[in-house]
Amino acid sequence: MDYGKIYDAAVIGAGAVGALTARALTKYELSICLVEKHSQAGYETSKANSAIVHGGYDCTPGTNKAVYNVMGNAMMERTCGELGVEYERCGSFVIAFNEDEKAKLPEMLEQGLTNGVEGLSIIDGDRARELEPNLSEDVVSALWCESAGIISSYKLARRAALNAEQNGLAFFKNHEVIKIENESGAFIIVCANGSRIRAKYIVNAAGVFADEISKMAGDGTFSVSARKGEYILYDKEFKKIVKRVIFQMPSEFGKGVLVSPTTGGTILVGPNADGVEVKYDVETTAQGQDSVYESARRSVPGLQKRGMITSFAGLRAIADTNDFILGQSPVVPNLIQAAGIQSPGLTSSPAIAEHIAGLVAELTGAGVNHTYDPRLPETPHIAELPKDEIEKLIRKNLDYGHVICRCETVSKAEIVIAIRNGADDVDSVKQECRAGMGRCQGGFCMPRVLEIIAAETGRAFTEVTKNGRGSRILREETKMTARGGE
Repeated sequence: MDYGKIYDAAVIGAGAVGALTARALTKYELSICLVEKHSQAGYETSKANSAIVHGGYDCTPGTNKAVYNVMGNAMMERTCGELGVEYERCGSFVIAFNEDEKAKLPEMLEQGLTNGVEGLSIIDGDRARELEPNLSEDVVSALWCESAGIISSYKLARRAALNAEQNGLAFFKNHEVIKIENESGAFIIVCANGSRIRAKYIVNAAGVFADEISKMAGDGTFSVSARKGEYILYDKEFKKIVKRVIFQMPSEFGKGVLVSPTTGGTILVGPNADGVEVKYDVETTAQGQDSVYESARRSVPGLQKRGMITSFAGLRAIADTNDFILGQSPVVPNLIQAAGIQSPGLTSSPAIAEHIAGLVAELTGAGVNHTYDPRLPETPHIAELPKDEIEKLIRKNLDYGHVICRCETVSKAEIVIAIRNGADDVDSVKQECRAGMGRCQGGFCMPRVLEIIAAETGRAFTEVTKNGRGSRILREETKMTARGGE
């Protein structure tokens, strides 16, 4: 990495918003870097959220949330197609359990129509159960949104960053920002590892830490608090229990506990909503998991505890403005904010990215990068292919016939491709090709994944991590690793 040059713009934070913004900036003749404290993109909020592409009916008209939600929803299919990210426009329900809740649905419908949301209608409980037979008999009505969908959120961030790198981006991983100085009109971004990165502009996309980055750069005009949400993931055995995203009535704390299919063929339920004082608090609790489970069963009574395969928690960035903070800082003109990006931030991310990139291009007078390529090569996944297509792949590369992850049917060839695309720890391989995502959660395949990472990267087995710094899997060589993994 070149620490001596002055970049035109540095994006701080490689979640979905930051990574897509960095990618959008490479459409212009600009030198761009992306600065991330973790070992990969998408390792905080973007890997621990509902992964929903929202319609936009629950945003207050005229807010940034309302505007960018609808714009981002319209852009998502094309964006995912370019990046090879799983996406499905499955639709969503907001269900009402009683007459009081039912009375609120017309207001949500009208708000959605004002925001420009298409495909909205109110249906009765019987029609809702025709579409979703496992819905509770207590459901009396529902708002049906055809434009809602599901996505692989962590993969969106990862592959956006990868595509940006292929278009000339410098990606500084494991670079935690601890200080920002301003010298002769340029920022100096000081990182915990001792590096100093220079940039004329900063794009602040630091999630729950965006207020802290902003203060470092000289703007203390807003604050961001963290709200934790816990989730439960169900095995594919339950994948047919719902085909659409099922929301309960939203509250002041969010959209409530949902039951949703995932692009991986599993079922996701959650989140609850708890304010936390520590912005690193992503622990799950027995109480939180019980509340999520019981609330989800209110919508879909057929859910059972025996189907749970894992749980996790993520943080949402709640700005004191209760809206996205976008654009030039009012006190530091070369600081560009993409802060307070809570739900529907994932849905809005492609539109936010285009807006911020266009603003930076306008401020710098940058021309268009005519060599920009928005597409990533598609990676075949044998779990999704017919037998004859798999046989063709095996004839070209025998590693397609070596299944490493049996729960998800992931071959060695797919894992090698993921590693060569920058997935150099166990979790990033898991996110890129689903090795370890299934029922056993890596209990059987993780040692083999670790072995392949070591072989591909030239690292010792003891140097391979689960998800970056401080997460080594092996403390010392084992009998297996001493024999070279035989």
